[in-house]
Amino acid sequence: MTRARVITIDGPSASGKGTVAARIAEALGFSLLDSGALYRVLGIAARKQQLSLHNHQQLARLAADLKIEFGISGPGSVQLNGEDVSQEIRTDAASKLASEVGAIPAVREALLQRQLAFRQPPGLVADGRDMGTVVFPDAELKIFLTASPEERAQRRYKQLIGKGIGAILPDLLRELKDRDERDSQRAVSPLKPAADAAILDTTKLTIDEVVARVLELAAVSMDDGTP
Repeated sequence: MTRARVITIDGPSASGKGTVAARIAEALGFSLLDSGALYRVLGIAARKQQLSLHNHQQLARLAADLKIEFGISGPGSVQLNGEDVSQEIRTDAASKLASEVGAIPAVREALLQRQLAFRQPPGLVADGRDMGTVVFPDAELKIFLTASPEERAQRRYKQLIGKGIGAILPDLLRELKDRDERDSQRAVSPLKPAADAAILDTTKLTIDEVVARVLELAAVSMDDGTP
């Protein structure tokens, strides 16, 4: 049986991959996997259960057993054990927790099968940090979005202020750089482009321009005879 098509969109924090992935999935009628949300939810669940991040086996068991549901209360919504955590997982604290649990090999292995299960016809758009390198290495199209740390910090700042959340730009820039270093230097599934990924620097591009470029690349990949 022909496997469902996959488009992966990887990149660092605030590179625009989440917004772009959602728009590409909508345009193509594909399912969407926000892999970062899985790690953020796991970090929050561990904190709620007061689990130590040093207890890797307990965290792996929690990752395997988490009841996570997407889109129940609207597009982009995330529920953990029936509780809506859509806003909670977008905080800086959740981002830091996600980075920490994401560096644990046992956790990544536990979540791997859950991510693979999102691959359903007619296709999937998966965004994260290792979608094209580890989770879906056979994806027909791999995109790696990047932007300067300063631009990404500005985007995050505007996003938070727009939601009424206080933020300090220099602190955001420092936190982004710290996470970039953690994610790119970790021993398991480090943040890096796949060898066959198309790398798009979005520093001076609008979201519309990035989406248009990815859709162009998707059209080419779908027309090349790939099953």
